[in-house]
Amino acid sequence: QVQLVESGGGLVQPGGSLKLSCAVSGSIFSITTMGWYRQAPGKERELVATITSDRSTNYADSVKGRFTISRDSAKNTVYLQMNSLKVEDTAVYYCNSQIRFRSWQGLPDNYWGQGTQVTVSS
Repeated sequence: QVQLVESGGGLVQPGGSLKLSCAVSGSIFSITTMGWYRQAPGKERELVATITSDRSTNYADSVKGRFTISRDSAKNTVYLQMNSLKVEDTAVYYCNSQIRFRSWQGLPDNYWGQGTQVTVSS
């Protein structure tokens, strides 16, 4: 059974920093794209950043220059370093991983973490 366990959320003042982590556990073959999404109250879930297996990254315009996504493939872990946080970054942040369980599997399966709350407030 695959689990995505997130950590690192919390309360921070505007301008502060947080680092989120998401570790994938279970019997898997490989992970293709990993990413972070967020959902603020009353809003739809939106993409924050993604990183592929060859380390290509993609960011939402709203976080470019402030957030950095990275991954440790040996640990099946993805990170999100968030700097210069703004009140509008307040949301539940969800980890996403696209996972293959067999070498011959075509499209990967999509998995989500349980979410971690990030609150930016003075």
